[in-house]
Amino acid sequence: MLFNFIKVHIHFLDFNKIKIYIHFVKDSRPAWWEALDEEDLQFLKRFLLSSGSLKALCDEYEISYPTLRARLDRLIAKVQAAEDPKVTDAFQLKLQLLVADGKLSPPLARELWKAHRESSEEGKK
Repeated sequence: MLFNFIKVHIHFLDFNKIKIYIHFVKDSRPAWWEALDEEDLQFLKRFLLSSGSLKALCDEYEISYPTLRARLDRLIAKVQAAEDPKVTDAFQLKLQLLVADGKLSPPLARELWKAHRESSEEGKK
């Protein structure tokens, strides 16, 4: 469930006043949330506040639809990479996140992953 990383505390001050505290619990945030950097989180926040309207976001960021769509696609790829059950190695996850973010080409990521696996196997001998 998405909301398993939120705690809500309700404090009754008197009959007419109630304070509600919502706390994000860092240790129980999902893996995809931890994979996002500050820029990604700000984009996600603005996306939510615009009710998911890409047109409104284009106006807010003053960019074209294809540019915004590419940014959203990169964010989706990062979330998918972080949630990929086949990825069990932290190095492999970092490579996939860099590829999803457009900071590393897929062929170079494959080469680095292969070299990492080979060096790991040599270390086990």
